[in-house]
Amino acid sequence: MQDQVTSETKRVAVAVDAMGGDLAPQAIVTGAVSAARLLPDVDIVLVGIESAIQACLATLGVQPGNLRVQHASQTIDMCEPPVAAIRQKRDSSISVGMRSVRDGQTQAFISAGSSGAVMAGATLILKPQTGVDRPAIATPFPTRSGKRAILLDAGATADCKPAHLVQFARLGSAYACAVGDLPCPRVGLLSIGEEPSKGDELTKETHQLLLTTQGINFVGNVEPKELVRGEVDVVVCDGFVGNLMLKAGEGIGELIMGLLKDEIAKSWVFRLAAALLRPAIYRVKACMDYAEYGGALLLGVNGVVVISHGRSSAQAIENAICLAARAAQRSATSSPVSHCDERELLDSISH
Repeated sequence: MQDQVTSETKRVAVAVDAMGGDLAPQAIVTGAVSAARLLPDVDIVLVGIESAIQACLATLGVQPGNLRVQHASQTIDMCEPPVAAIRQKRDSSISVGMRSVRDGQTQAFISAGSSGAVMAGATLILKPQTGVDRPAIATPFPTRSGKRAILLDAGATADCKPAHLVQFARLGSAYACAVGDLPCPRVGLLSIGEEPSKGDELTKETHQLLLTTQGINFVGNVEPKELVRGEVDVVVCDGFVGNLMLKAGEGIGELIMGLLKDEIAKSWVFRLAAALLRPAIYRVKACMDYAEYGGALLLGVNGVVVISHGRSSAQAIENAICLAARAAQRSATSSPVSHCDERELLDSISH
């Protein structure tokens, strides 16, 4: 569960794409209602087909006073070309939600719909920050150290150039500096080996660039095992590799929990032991559950954008709204961080 936003911080509004995701609109609306009750000082705007949203709200009892509906007559399917869909469907829930952030009506936008369309909408409507060619999805990654490393890009840009990965390193470093209170975040480049000569041409060229880039604590190439051990605070890769890492991790987590469940069922001794270990098992499961994180921030655009998992449950959406609200609150109240060199990039993340 994300931290509650207190009344001491500035009131913000969060736009939520009610039509995006495999379980939309019911799971999205349910999560939004829960978040509205949890965060009375945050205004939540459900964007989408009003009749569908109201039908869902009717099943949930009394509507919180800090929740309202903004009608958008169109939706964007997962299979649609993202850029064309944003340009042609100006009244889609993603386009309307993005414009509400651009125009200052809301301070953050969340969607569990097409990540490509969200990326396109953020780029075309909100625009990238100065000095950022490609925005990046920054995803928290569980580690053995107990802290979450930041992995980026997790799927926004599949085909990258070395300069893009250097920008990701700056964004990730500034993000870790701002929200993790790390004065000098350790930045690693994801590769198949620690040696500078390992990896494809993109990795080798990026390694050389990062060695000479000022303001980044580059610790060299890291393999996935170093990432999960918590040996770096930020790990950089292109969106294709990053997305595979996330999906592979999700699949392995489900495999481990499934095998454990099958083994426990084979013996009463195992079932007894599992009963005693249930709290620990639940904590491990929660650590690997995407619903606990809610979503990932899209860094490098002019506004707070959270991209949620396509299979997001009501709980995941509630957590995503908490994440977006905290990010928007930080944007409204943050001051420059003296120990972080990338001040302009910090502003790009916060604003």
